[in-house]
Amino acid sequence: YALHLRNVSVSLSGQYECSLVTYPFGTKAGSIQLVVAAEGKRLSLGKEQHYVMEVQLNETLEIPCLGNETSENLSNYPLKWLVEENGNKEELVAKEPATAEVYRNGSVLHGERIRLGLNNSLKIFPTKLSDDGKVFSCHVLYHPERTRKSSTTVRVLGK
Repeated sequence: YALHLRNVSVSLSGQYECSLVTYPFGTKAGSIQLVVAAEGKRLSLGKEQHYVMEVQLNETLEIPCLGNETSENLSNYPLKWLVEENGNKEELVAKEPATAEVYRNGSVLHGERIRLGLNNSLKIFPTKLSDDGKVFSCHVLYHPERTRKSSTTVRVLGK
């Protein structure tokens, strides 16, 4: 089954759900978030945003998943946090919709300092000098061909 839209406008943006009643198994449903950009505006789907955050040594750092540009609920989509240092990327944590987060081997290197916060932000406490220069990136999978990425370089300031 497919939904075909004509004369697409910004007003058609939103959550679309398809429900199918199957016998004898009950109802099957799927949903997708449609984002329609106004003419002349580009969507940042597939484009990576980059930020720099400064934090004091031994303080708590909270990195928003897609920077400050989004207020949407990310709990409907699979996402993962990675850390990059010296050209090597390691997965820290992954989260599927309606399930608990899974901390990967990379988070062991960071001890108990890594946690998912509100709206899937990454919380690091306490920050260490070894965090300086690391790049933490959040990847949100809206669709197999549409991933939004946001990366943040951390600068740790000594007192």
